[in-house]
Amino acid sequence: MPKRRTTDLGQLSVRLGHNFANIALLKLALTHASARAGSKPNEDNERLEFLGDRVLGLAVAELLTTRFANASEGELARWFNYLVCTDTCAQVAQNWALGEFILMSGGEAGSGGRHKKTILANTCEALLGAIFADAGYEAARAVVHREWESHLAAVDLAAPDAKSALQEWAQGKQLPLPRYVEIAREGPDHAPRFTTEVQVEGVAPERGEGANKRQAEQAAALAMLMREGIWHPPAND
Repeated sequence: MPKRRTTDLGQLSVRLGHNFANIALLKLALTHASARAGSKPNEDNERLEFLGDRVLGLAVAELLTTRFANASEGELARWFNYLVCTDTCAQVAQNWALGEFILMSGGEAGSGGRHKKTILANTCEALLGAIFADAGYEAARAVVHREWESHLAAVDLAAPDAKSALQEWAQGKQLPLPRYVEIAREGPDHAPRFTTEVQVEGVAPERGEGANKRQAEQAAALAMLMREGIWHPPAND
């Protein structure tokens, strides 16, 4: 039997910052393929996901070109890929506690479907598609700009190659390669938070945090690069 852990869609609308004129669109956006009663493609959220993916792409491209007017096309493309990737969309979905609202089969729910990144990310995109279908681009754009704004400061956006840059810097000074040590892991299994320390011989260590080990290591490397004056954040104008 299809299962949704909670049916308080009004609560979700508040988190989204959008009140649906057509509540059926919201319900469809939350319907995973495993809960589809028949074989028709309009009985689950996959078509809305397709639409939402395009809406997200346009809104993020607009956000980046507005925020970083002097960035190169290559930089914008790299940052764009970070902002629309599965991990980022899943993080936004987790901020909305979206897993609680998804309608899915009992088998999918029992296998941890409410915490799967792919399902969360796809449903996030489906919701953006539903908002677009319900109220147009400006409404969807407002949600994207509000929810994705905080990710502009993420390490993968600012310096996705921070570890490589730090390694090159250390080698240039004839120092041993940087060493990364996991200091702590906190939070639940489906949304952990890692703290990592980077150590370079003869240099004070730095720490960074992230949703996974790679992000934490990148954050630590970036912190050291910035402290040592090797890397500076991009200008916003």
